[in-house]
Amino acid sequence: MNGNETFWNRQFIIALVGSFFLSLSINLFLLFPLYLKHFTTSNSRVGLIMGIHSLMAIIIRPIFGFLMDVKGRKKISLLGIAFLIAVLPWFHLVKDAGALPLLLRALTGIGWGISLAATMTLCSDLAPREKLAHSLGIIGVAGLLANALGPLLGEEIINQFGFGGLFNASILFLLASFLCLSLAKDAVRPNALQKFPKPKVLRNVSFLSLILTCSMPIFHGASKGSIDNFIALFGKSIRLDRIGPFFVAFSAAAILTRFGIGDLSDRYGRKQVIFPAACIISLNLFLISFVKSFWVFILAGFIGGFGQGLIFPALSTYVIDILGRENKGLALSLYLSLFDVGVGIGSPFFGWISDLFGYRRMYLFAGMLLFFVSILFTLRAPSPGFKESN
Repeated sequence: MNGNETFWNRQFIIALVGSFFLSLSINLFLLFPLYLKHFTTSNSRVGLIMGIHSLMAIIIRPIFGFLMDVKGRKKISLLGIAFLIAVLPWFHLVKDAGALPLLLRALTGIGWGISLAATMTLCSDLAPREKLAHSLGIIGVAGLLANALGPLLGEEIINQFGFGGLFNASILFLLASFLCLSLAKDAVRPNALQKFPKPKVLRNVSFLSLILTCSMPIFHGASKGSIDNFIALFGKSIRLDRIGPFFVAFSAAAILTRFGIGDLSDRYGRKQVIFPAACIISLNLFLISFVKSFWVFILAGFIGGFGQGLIFPALSTYVIDILGRENKGLALSLYLSLFDVGVGIGSPFFGWISDLFGYRRMYLFAGMLLFFVSILFTLRAPSPGFKESN
């Protein structure tokens, strides 16, 4: 696309709607820990079952990240969604917190790992090239809407139809996603002869700097996982009747941020936005550790969403800048894998912390950890040029 074209063309909208339905299906499972707790299992076991979803995505995603650059985004996206459609009906057979839910969450992680990056890259190919961070932020709005509506809608479905209804609704949303993405087209022609060139920036940085580059998405993922996988249980533990409004506030703040100032890192640089965004997320985690009322709970969600709205487009585009725009599919897959490393490791780890010390201290520790890592990242991680010549 050239610089005069807009985000809001027909093909972009079709792909974006498909991305929304995909994310909505997955976000219904943010309430799956409530189903698992019916079996009087430990928080660490819940964290393991929820976290293995991300761990499997980590394993599979880099392989398909490369394939989407050489074979096309659409084929990979549809493959992942079809895999999810085949797996989800088996959740009706879950009767305990044993091997079956662990296996099924692992399989959904594979489908999610295949489909998410391909769908996002397909959408970004249809957006202005010189506004990559802004476009990824807008694309991420589909996920944020799903993050808000998923738990809210899921609660209503469970109240009316039970968890079986939740599983069926997730399948229906996947079918809608498959239909939309079938109608979309690949904006970038696949090149089966493409090879992965070593990014120039990697030749000029130390091993420590590379570790710090990878650490920020990991610890960001761990902090986000502590929200996604345990906030429902925390809310119930302090006797809050509704958890859905937290996700609504979180997503509303992130959406407003991305529409209003989502292009900050395109204008001023990636790291100049990443550090204050991480500080805001840390503040949110600190606040959650002191929540005692419903409205403070909602405020914490809003603050967290504001930080999330800033950090995702800046941090994901930072990784793309490091690896080069010609490897955008692989770079975005790597970012999402690093993020999922954090979610996958963080979920059982923070579950263990909460078993030992409670949810409040768990969130306090998560905030301190993210703040410390963000300081190291800002001081030592490489700073690639963020403006690309047209």
